[in-house]
Amino acid sequence: MSAKGIFIVFEGIDGAGKTTQVDLLAQNLASLGREVSLSAEPTTLATGKAIRRALSGEEKKSECEMAAMFVLDRIAHNINSETGIRALTERGIDVISDRYYYSSLAYQGTATDYEWVKTMNINSPEIRRPDLCIYLDLLPEESLERISRGRESLEIYENLEKLTAVRAKFLSVVEDLRRDGESIYVVNAARAAEDIAKEIFEIVKKHI
Repeated sequence: MSAKGIFIVFEGIDGAGKTTQVDLLAQNLASLGREVSLSAEPTTLATGKAIRRALSGEEKKSECEMAAMFVLDRIAHNINSETGIRALTERGIDVISDRYYYSSLAYQGTATDYEWVKTMNINSPEIRRPDLCIYLDLLPEESLERISRGRESLEIYENLEKLTAVRAKFLSVVEDLRRDGESIYVVNAARAAEDIAKEIFEIVKKHI
């Protein structure tokens, strides 16, 4: 068992079931006696709140501004002395994050310069690379159907055209960062939640 906590990221287009699978993995890790902390991006810090205002359309931001805002929030996510990834994992706590820099590469990397977005994130000394990433893959049509069920309004990226482009970019990002040596697993998200969770738990156990 690791003395330090591990850092796990869940990714996928909206509606892929990240929140459900984060919760189920946390329960499974706890069953092994591990302490787990859940987080998400945008964070609940001031930097994350600013991003949420932009995502809702309340404040208009360019794609470059959005990419830079996410980097600021991601650095805060890492270095916050109480809730940051670094502080928690140093104390032996596993951190599971719903979204990380893969989302920036897929979303802002589709709309602006991919290499610029990648460099800001990958080369930042205060942005940690995860121990593993789980990418929940879902077709855009099913994603839109799922998120439309329980929403009165959609965010700026939640339409079929953008979801299709972002999914394609996500799969490209997966291959790109695998070549850089990252541990990224693509999991079929169009199945029962319990089956998906079982597969993910088997993957994660190999890393602890």
